[in-house]
Amino acid sequence: MQDNEILGHINDLVEEEHTLRERLQKGDLTADEEHQRLRTVEERLDQCWDLLRQRRARRNAGDDPEGAQSRPTGEVEGYLQ
Repeated sequence: MQDNEILGHINDLVEEEHTLRERLQKGDLTADEEHQRLRTVEERLDQCWDLLRQRRARRNAGDDPEGAQSRPTGEVEGYLQ
């Protein structure tokens, strides 16, 4: 996956996040439904950002960015703790 594809996926996820918040305000979703779906979107966003950072770091180090791999959610989310 190329950087521009990752950024496109990030933009799609951000749009989904906005849509979920709008649907909650309109009453189309319960707060629990919104929370559960937002958590999934946020985890995917974190994975995308992590992959993009890996690719950039590899490129800056003179390595092939294609060697970067998406990490499991638990690993990426663990960085915040």
